[in-house]
Amino acid sequence: MTAAGAIRTSCPGPWGPFHVAVTTRGIVAIEWWTTEEAFEASVRRRIGEPLAPADEARPGDPRLAELSVAISAIESVLAGRPIRTPVRFDLEDRPGWDRRVLEAVAAIPCGRTASYGEIARRIGAPRAARAVGGAVGRNPISLLIPCHRVIAADGTIGGYGGDGWGSREERLTIKRALLECEGVRLVDERTASGVA
Repeated sequence: MTAAGAIRTSCPGPWGPFHVAVTTRGIVAIEWWTTEEAFEASVRRRIGEPLAPADEARPGDPRLAELSVAISAIESVLAGRPIRTPVRFDLEDRPGWDRRVLEAVAAIPCGRTASYGEIARRIGAPRAARAVGGAVGRNPISLLIPCHRVIAADGTIGGYGGDGWGSREERLTIKRALLECEGVRLVDERTASGVA
């Protein structure tokens, strides 16, 4: 099922602009470290239709309200604050497994973390931590489905952002910054691996 007429906009962020696309069902995509053209092409491949610029939407269009909620939520997460207004996600194009995982990730509160194994247990698949990691890496709504709050079982940082943007070190630097902003302290990887 395709998204119901997506619109897009961009907002400023600490690592460059955040590109946001919404439908009448909710947020369908958020990306950064990409061009507007690449973002639009990526979302178009997923939903099977072009995105219209938000400034072409008519006043009163419900997608504008979804966009406003999305921008406000992005600002809250970047400030390390809980999101106050309920956020809706449009994951219609995602496989059922990914939707289950991403819904569990979306439920992790600000300032908290969960391991891949914990997420697997929460969705009734306790031996599927690796598969959870795959679904988290395919998260199309970065930041607001807070995959930065998913860490390794030993309390270390784990991974972040799949392979789509930046180097591994750059992605992990952003993940650390997001978690620190929320007051999360991670286990030192050298201590966890027995190196002092």
